[in-house]
Amino acid sequence: MRIDEPIRMLSRLDDGALMRGAFLLLLALTTVFLLIDVREIATKRQLPTFDPSHPMPFLPPAGTKADPDRPTVNPASPIEDLAKPMTFNLGPGGSLLAEGTLDLGAALRFAREVEQRGEYIKTVELNSPGGSVDDALAISRLIREKRLNTKVASRALCASSCPIILSGGVERLAESDAVVGVHQLFSDSNDRPTLQEAMSAAQSATARIARHLDAMGISANLWFHALETPPDHLYYLTAQEMADFRLTTKAAARAKKKN
Repeated sequence: MRIDEPIRMLSRLDDGALMRGAFLLLLALTTVFLLIDVREIATKRQLPTFDPSHPMPFLPPAGTKADPDRPTVNPASPIEDLAKPMTFNLGPGGSLLAEGTLDLGAALRFAREVEQRGEYIKTVELNSPGGSVDDALAISRLIREKRLNTKVASRALCASSCPIILSGGVERLAESDAVVGVHQLFSDSNDRPTLQEAMSAAQSATARIARHLDAMGISANLWFHALETPPDHLYYLTAQEMADFRLTTKAAARAKKKN
């Protein structure tokens, strides 16, 4: 085909045909871009929800941004035990073991335990993958009100909302190889909130957590790691980070002596 042939063909078309062709081309392009935009909006509006077939992140990834070479520590307790609703068992030396998932109502059970055995409880020992933020906040406030201590034993787990409980202790200890981690808030409800509802709920919960940490004397910067970590991962806190954020008191005292 000669170069000038397409020009001749176009010249034989009347203005109406050219206008119709241009209009159809613009309409096709508009439809394509509209479909792309709708797909992007739908993707952005799809909110992360809890998938029952996907296990909760009991184990953190190997290492952290601050300490990428730190090996992963496996919690001593079986996952099946940690997945059960939280139980409270008083042991020797006034240590109350709070073990299992923070289900709705865990705070009420804890309050009853404190009411019945309050004079014997000295330390709340934690071994939990987290769960209900409201229950974690309520337990943490009661711990501080009763002037109790908190502890995460070696190879015990305190993840997700569990560090909120840890923050309530007057003295706060995470032993060597304790697994302490945080991540973003998420909902295991079957309800599908709107984008505005989800954002409002997340902002409200984050504000309540930050306010509580501040009241407990904990640096709210701790929660920045949670905000940056997806719900299906954990940010594995190092002993130095816990000391810097004042999440642990005895670790902070040791850090000061080294300086």
